[in-house]
Amino acid sequence: MNIAQIVLKNIPEDFHLLGQLQGIDPQLVFVFGDVAHFADTSLAAELRQYFPEAQCVGCTTAGEISATGVTNRSTVVTAIRFAEAHFNVVTAQLESMETSFDAGVALARKLKSPTLKSVLLFGQGVHINGTALIDGLVSVLGNTIAVSGGLAGDNGAFSKTFTLSNQGISTNDIVAVGFEGNSLMFAHGSFGGWKPFGPTRKVTRCVGNILYELDGTPALDVYKRYLGEYAKDLPGSGLLFPFEMLTDLRESLGQIRTILGVNENDGSLIMAGAINPDGYLRLMHAHTNDLVSGAETAAQAVMDDIGAFSGQALALLVSCVGRKLVMGGRVDDEVEAVQEMLGSNTMLCGFYSNGEIAPAYKLQQCNLHNQTMTITYLAEKN
Repeated sequence: MNIAQIVLKNIPEDFHLLGQLQGIDPQLVFVFGDVAHFADTSLAAELRQYFPEAQCVGCTTAGEISATGVTNRSTVVTAIRFAEAHFNVVTAQLESMETSFDAGVALARKLKSPTLKSVLLFGQGVHINGTALIDGLVSVLGNTIAVSGGLAGDNGAFSKTFTLSNQGISTNDIVAVGFEGNSLMFAHGSFGGWKPFGPTRKVTRCVGNILYELDGTPALDVYKRYLGEYAKDLPGSGLLFPFEMLTDLRESLGQIRTILGVNENDGSLIMAGAINPDGYLRLMHAHTNDLVSGAETAAQAVMDDIGAFSGQALALLVSCVGRKLVMGGRVDDEVEAVQEMLGSNTMLCGFYSNGEIAPAYKLQQCNLHNQTMTITYLAEKN
C-alpha cells in the first residue's frame, strides 16, 4: 500500500502539484476541500486529467486535515495504491431530506457483496437525515459491515455542500466506497469529550430529525433561553452547545446531536440526525483540553484494535466543525494528538464535518455522531 499527499492552497495555480502524486499510479484518490474550490468546475476536470484510471472521492469541509495539520480554504488530495485490495465506488442521489433512508438503501444494493468488508460513506451536509441514511444502508448490509465517513461541511454556513465522485461534483449525490480483500486491515475509533450542563428536558414532540417541543414548549424557545446572547447567531452558534441524547430512564445513549438549522415559524430545531422520541435531551459544552483528550481516546481505541502493526497506513479523521470552533487557534492539538498516538507511518487525511459516521466507541454498530473525533484506520497486511 503506497500513499502520497499534497495540499492545494490556490487553484488553478497549484494544480501542477497533482503531478507529484502520479508516481504511485493511484487507484483511489481522496479529495477534501473548500467549498469555493469545489464550486470551480476546473477541479474535477484537472483530477480526471491527472488520474484518468483512478476513482476520485471526497467532499467539502469546514477545515481540511492532512499530515501537516489543519488548513482552511485549501484542498487536501491523498492518493492511494493498494497491493492486493479491491474497492467499489457507488453513488446515489438524495432528492430531499425525507428520502435519506432510500438513498442509503440504493447505495447498499450497489455495494452488497459476500466479500464486502467495510464501507466509507460521504454525504452532503445540510438537507439530510444522517441517521436515516445509515439506517437505509444497514437495512440491506446488516450490522456486521463497519460503516464510517462523514457529512460534508461548508465552513459552518449550513448553506450548500458538495460531494465528489467520478460522476463529477454534486450537491445531492451520496458517495460510498466499499472495500474488499483479505489483505485489508480496518480499525475505528470515536470519542467526544463534551460535558453536560443544565437540567434534562423531556422530548415531547419530534419527527425524525426535527425537534418540535421540549417539556411541552417550542424547542427553539427553550434553546434560545439557554444560549442568551449566542442566540442571535443561530444556527451557527448551536455548534457550541449540542444536545446529549438520553433514554426514557435518563441514561446516556452515548450520542450527541448538533443543530443544522432552525425554523422560526414553528419553533423547531433541525438536527443532524434522528432524535429519540421517548427520551430526554441535555445541553453539552466543552473546553479544548477535554476535546483533545477525546481525540486521544479515539486514537487509543484504534491502537487497541491494530495491536503491533507498524506498516504504512492511512487514518481518515472526521471531526465536527463544532469542535473546531471551540478549540479555535488550538485546533491542531487534537490532530497532533492522534498523529502521536498512531505513529509516523500513518498518513493522516480528513476534514471537519457537519456530522461524523462511525461505530460508537468500543462498539461495532455504526451510528451518526456529532461533535466527535472519528478515526478510520486503513492498511494492508504484508
